[in-house]
Amino acid sequence: MHDRGQHADIFTYSSLLDALFSMKQHDKALMLFNQMKESGIDPNIYTYSILIDGLCKNGRLKNAKEIFQDLSIKGYRPDVKTYTIMINGLCKEGLLHEALALLSKMEDNGCLPNAVTYEIIIGALFEKGENDNAEKLLREMISRGLLQG
Repeated sequence: MHDRGQHADIFTYSSLLDALFSMKQHDKALMLFNQMKESGIDPNIYTYSILIDGLCKNGRLKNAKEIFQDLSIKGYRPDVKTYTIMINGLCKEGLLHEALALLSKMEDNGCLPNAVTYEIIIGALFEKGENDNAEKLLREMISRGLLQG
């Protein structure tokens, strides 16, 4: 594209990042992300979601957490998808109490969890034998109309 005089935009970079993470090329994806920023293209919340998801799925939770924390510093408000991606990453690493804390922060910030968010945490809690917490969230999910009781 560059050789033809066509400049990549945020959509091009986001698509490439998604593809690189899908191919387990997280180092190349991070290099591309840095190249994108160096070329003056600011990432948007969609790009950050791809980055966080790719890092979580490739075992780089520490990096994902840092980027997630930077979102608010940079003036972005994570949406339900971004929160859910981060919560999923925490659950996969067995950090259930951090996931529950993030769920609470999510709601405090005015972003309501959806059924997928609840299902991820509830499944992880049941898997770890934290049945009381799982059942509490299940009742909350039902009370919010996200699951028929």
